[in-house]
Amino acid sequence: MNKLTKLSAAIVFAATTGAALAAPESYNVDPTHTFSRFSYNHLGLSTQLSRFDKTTGTVVLDQAAKTGSVDIVIDTTSVDTGYPTFNEHIQDADFLDTAKYPTATFKSTKVDFKGDQPVAIEGNLTIKGVTKPVTLKVSHFVATQHPMLKKDAIGADASVVVKRSEFNAGKYAPNVGDDVTITVSLEAIKG
Repeated sequence: MNKLTKLSAAIVFAATTGAALAAPESYNVDPTHTFSRFSYNHLGLSTQLSRFDKTTGTVVLDQAAKTGSVDIVIDTTSVDTGYPTFNEHIQDADFLDTAKYPTATFKSTKVDFKGDQPVAIEGNLTIKGVTKPVTLKVSHFVATQHPMLKKDAIGADASVVVKRSEFNAGKYAPNVGDDVTITVSLEAIKG
């Protein structure tokens, strides 16, 4: 081999070895651009939409190895139904009991990929002190540089349907729907 060929081979080897050994990257959830919400059927009349104003957490992602983890904390005292009296009602012991359980959490156990895109996140959801295994379906995912912060960022939308009665929050079911769709639309910045 001549010197140029050896140098080219060394560069290709270094580049491919670096990609194969890519390390997991950690991202902090941006609480100002992360939106956690829930919806349910109300008396067969309408779909009620509500949100939580405070969501924090971390995402660890290794796209090359197709692995990751997600740790989300929702401040349930920040519930916003659009009506202050109803906010208090949702925080009462019959529903979220935020005086005793001020947060809901999701901790992943596995991230499923299709190609280099996460498509589902398996894990444990804890609401009102009750933990159940759930699988969030990822409907949108992007990894890119944040155009304003000039840092690596990820964005994702993921949702799951749970039965609120399984989390000791089933008052008025089935008239008020037992099935609740929880959706997290998040942005996270590499830390």
